[in-house]
Amino acid sequence: MPPHTQAPSASSPASVLVVDDEPDLRTLYELTLLREGHRVETAGTLAEAQAALQEQRFRAVITDMRLPDGLGLTLLQELRAQQRTERCIVITAYGSAENAVEALKAGAFDYLTKPVDLKQFRAVVASALQEHDAVAPRPVARSSQPGGTAPTAPALDRLVGESEPMRQVKQRILKVARSMAPVLVRGESGTGKELVAQALHAASHRAAAPLVAVNCGAIPENLLEAEFFGAKKGSYTGALTDRLGYFQAARGGTLFLDEIGDLPLAMQSKLLRAIQERSVRPLGSTQEDTVDVRIVSATHKDLAAEVKAGRFRQDLYYRLNVIEIVVPPLRERRDDLPALCTALLGRIAHESGVHVPPPSSALLAELQQHPLAGNVRELENLLHRAVAMSEGDELSADFPDSASQALAPLPAADEATPSDLQAYLDRQERAILVRVLHETGFNRTAAAARLGLSLRQIRYRIARLNIATPQDNEPHDE
Repeated sequence: MPPHTQAPSASSPASVLVVDDEPDLRTLYELTLLREGHRVETAGTLAEAQAALQEQRFRAVITDMRLPDGLGLTLLQELRAQQRTERCIVITAYGSAENAVEALKAGAFDYLTKPVDLKQFRAVVASALQEHDAVAPRPVARSSQPGGTAPTAPALDRLVGESEPMRQVKQRILKVARSMAPVLVRGESGTGKELVAQALHAASHRAAAPLVAVNCGAIPENLLEAEFFGAKKGSYTGALTDRLGYFQAARGGTLFLDEIGDLPLAMQSKLLRAIQERSVRPLGSTQEDTVDVRIVSATHKDLAAEVKAGRFRQDLYYRLNVIEIVVPPLRERRDDLPALCTALLGRIAHESGVHVPPPSSALLAELQQHPLAGNVRELENLLHRAVAMSEGDELSADFPDSASQALAPLPAADEATPSDLQAYLDRQERAILVRVLHETGFNRTAAAARLGLSLRQIRYRIARLNIATPQDNEPHDE
């Protein structure tokens, strides 16, 4: 950039560059921003916009995707290459989901879809300016840990570990936290995907707004729409008052959709529309509610495989997977075990109110050899066991073999190997379900809780395995 170019002060009126080849729309956007007290420059072509950016710096750039002499995406790429601080908002044609995703992946702060809703337009611009002022003046701090330059920030405090895989996760969190782009967090169960979502929220300009976490697999299917989008009084049996949905509750903040792979197909299409349109319609309402939320989702499933199997919508997958963060399993970062043990034992001591000795070398050596298939969640359970079994100032390192605990009993040596493995596993699962249902008096809610399942999951298994349940026990599920 030219040496005379000055960065705008956050205390002065916001300077915004609007780029659109349609004069009427350009004027509409300009007037809307002027009424908000911003200073506005306009351009009708890519070349005019590039010239304006050479002359001065802005706090935000709003550009149409398609211009007479090129793509608005070119502006975005040039700003990024020059490490400019302007936050870029891209306007795409209605239904051009691919363009929106491409813009977000290229580093756009956010996107808007034509015809642009002015209320949403003002909200997105305000968010972009707020994020610019909060982040642009501050360089990213870096740690002095030997062996790497992992970024440090209070938002990352709960992500314990300085191994190379964890440094990469932390760097990615700080890099993408500034964007509005949806993030998909992938990792095995127990790796800390929710902690990553919390760090993304805390490191963003939305940190002061709510973070609403939703376990998509734990909501009964018939309540999903009301839970996500809200409901008006009387819209269904039991709706005695108006209620907010998760989208409304997270307005201005982050909506974390955990176990997104468990969401039924019918609800996936409704979620896709809400994300694309930035609005939801509560049950029983004729009005749409505009919602400003950032979507972070997580799953332990391979969603690409779920798409191929027809269990997950491809369009929703591409919409959610704009940015991906993969959380490594504990077996790939065993160097973090000492720090993790210290942190977890400190939490156990705080919660229990008793003195807990630090991890011994024997304990750490035992854990280094343990499979830890359950990742950090299993590690925490093992440490709880060690604290409970310890005597004096030494923590017990006598752990059960987790592999033998996790696996069902194998057929005896003289028992024939099953010729149909799925049928064999179905019989095992059916026997367990029938036994637990009998023990709970066919109360499916209680049986599901005992087995660690949601009510929807146990209903699915009962139907799939053709398990008969007494009709007179149906009310117990409600």
